[in-house]
Amino acid sequence: MTLKSKKDVDFNSTKDPYAQREAEKYENPIPSRELILQLIEHAGKPLRREEIAEAFSLEAEDQLEALRRRLRAMERDGQLLFNRGKKYCLVNNEDLIAGRIIGHADGFGFLKPDDGSDDLFLSPREMNPLLHNDRALVRIAGVDKKGRREGAVVEILQRNTHQVVGRLYKEDGFTYVVPDNKNIAQTVLVEKGGVGKAKQGQIVVAEIVEQPTKLHQPIGRIIEVMGEHMAPGMEIDMAIRSYELPNQWPDELLEEIKPLKKEVPESAKQDRVDLRKIPLVTIDGEDARDFDDAVYCQKTPKGWKLLVAIADVSHYVQINSALDKEAQKRSTSVYFPEQVIPMLPEILSNGLCSLNPHVDRLCMVCELYINEEGQVTRSRFFDAVMSSHARLTYNEVAKMLVDGDKELAEKYKALMPHLQELYALYKVMRVSREQRGAMDFDTQETRIVFGAERKIEKIVPVVRNDAHKLIEEFMITANMAAARFLNSKKMPKLLRIHEGPSADKLLNLKTFIGELGLSLGGGAKPTPLDYMHLMESIKDRPDAHLIQTVLLRSMSQAVYSPELKGHFGLALDAYAHFTSPIRRYPDLLVHRAIRHCLHGKPVESFFYGVPDMVVLGEQCSAHERRADDATRDVVSWLKCEYMMDKVGEEFPGIISAVTSFGFFVELAEIYVEGLVHISNLAQDYFHFDATSHQLRGERTGINYRLGDSVTVRVARVDLDEKKIDFELAQKQAAMDTKPKKRRRKK
Repeated sequence: MTLKSKKDVDFNSTKDPYAQREAEKYENPIPSRELILQLIEHAGKPLRREEIAEAFSLEAEDQLEALRRRLRAMERDGQLLFNRGKKYCLVNNEDLIAGRIIGHADGFGFLKPDDGSDDLFLSPREMNPLLHNDRALVRIAGVDKKGRREGAVVEILQRNTHQVVGRLYKEDGFTYVVPDNKNIAQTVLVEKGGVGKAKQGQIVVAEIVEQPTKLHQPIGRIIEVMGEHMAPGMEIDMAIRSYELPNQWPDELLEEIKPLKKEVPESAKQDRVDLRKIPLVTIDGEDARDFDDAVYCQKTPKGWKLLVAIADVSHYVQINSALDKEAQKRSTSVYFPEQVIPMLPEILSNGLCSLNPHVDRLCMVCELYINEEGQVTRSRFFDAVMSSHARLTYNEVAKMLVDGDKELAEKYKALMPHLQELYALYKVMRVSREQRGAMDFDTQETRIVFGAERKIEKIVPVVRNDAHKLIEEFMITANMAAARFLNSKKMPKLLRIHEGPSADKLLNLKTFIGELGLSLGGGAKPTPLDYMHLMESIKDRPDAHLIQTVLLRSMSQAVYSPELKGHFGLALDAYAHFTSPIRRYPDLLVHRAIRHCLHGKPVESFFYGVPDMVVLGEQCSAHERRADDATRDVVSWLKCEYMMDKVGEEFPGIISAVTSFGFFVELAEIYVEGLVHISNLAQDYFHFDATSHQLRGERTGINYRLGDSVTVRVARVDLDEKKIDFELAQKQAAMDTKPKKRRRKK
């Protein structure tokens, strides 16, 4: 059997552009993804796996197995489609779109395309065979009434939900589990004999043994009974299982890290720049346990020299090791209130890779020279060994540099000159940041304070001082330098990209602010500077918070990708994550790419190619969202528990979101959000205006708009649903229902 193509090409002798990379990855390398795609494109027709193997003269059993796995991975990533004729064909990106499924509690869903284009709406019928977080290939089937692209599922590329957590119910001879994760609308039918010892109403973990199809719902069996009620801490256990967060270290990894000691071996310090006498310091929050970064600054004749030293995680986490595989699987540390699931084991995250004070640590350093105008004139990266001279907190630094605390200044007398230079440099760079238009929205973060038995005592705002902003500015500068360095070397890399607003979102934004007598510059393509000019113009308005919220919602979500699309929010052409390799896998990938260049190796021999970075970017982005969703679920449950004994009480609040079914209110000084359903409003018919973010009463003329102040009463708290229902306070409700006087016609 001989493979014929449009033109006879011997692909067995064709040089694979990524041969060196493949050779470093595998003992018996096979053709790269790029060459496989080239083969199928050249053939001009779908090919069977045997034909692909023959074209590359792959005969050994291990080679054939490696090819099978690679083709399956390319199918999963939407690069190839396995058709009904059991042949592999190219995916025509104009007709077919690969992406991740986002489920909705009401049964419909969306496909979030890998290419970053607008989401596709999937009807409940199309969602029948899918679960939240699955990957699928869809075709554009049309446009719905709201102008959204509608998708039709062509192929399910990857199943990503293998178990669900929820309550067990037994009704009419059927046993099923209602998932706690509200992105999963389908109930899981428990197979015969699969209930075990679980009882009605208990919280259980169900393993999915049959994924859903167009004709039947998912089928599972109970593998764990978590309990009758939500005991303290169970909300985190539920989130871990609901979102399938890896939280156990594999035996292979534990065996691998056994030789690691608490101290850095002398042999590892060789051939590194010795910075142990340089007074580098870490500046973090009071409750921080791992320290990724340390900083040092000194004045120069033309400006400043800034050192940003980052823990050298890539020295310890070797490519394809058990540590690496688990770190990639997790992609990020997950931070729950007072509990963390780390990306790396404690001996690394809190030990060898943490820049603890007065101990030797390996680091990778970004050295930056910055002029008097706050512009980076040159930068370089190098491997070093350091010893942090102090573990400082944001509050301590702010007290010394901003408030002039003499007692603290005396305690850190030896460090004060360097801290003062850090602050002087920050103030100059702050001006430079504002001039380029980097965004700095004043969003409100909160922290949960626990009392006895993990009961919430209070929810307090997190106040960002100049020390927070100083470290943030220097980390951004180092990240920017990392992206610029790797771009100059033409290295495959993961960038942090943040695209500007879509045309639809921009139109809605301009309509909304136009009604307020405001305008956004920049025409069809506003710049970050245009956004900041608008923010500056409204800072003294009482509705500034409302306008800022709408501005934020007009922008895209930041993701990881090898594409050079820039970072809109930071007003940068290129941006990478370099400064947190202890807790983020993309940072570790950036470190590896930089080290590859520092060792003078050619680009082609780097372990990762661009296709690998595409896959890793999607995976890291998805895992970042997974961590955010899990954390949000836990916080929502805790806040519901906190409000259980407050039913009937009244609180002032701000309308934080408006929907067709009501509006959400965030309580002032408590920072808890709940819904005022439209059925609990005045006896009127309310029209939802998505553009102006408000509900308008047809008869009374009452408007409820994003940012409005209201007084509400806590009507109901549902722990299972993680929902809080409010109703307007009697006094306000009475005021709202009073009809407006009509003007006489003249």
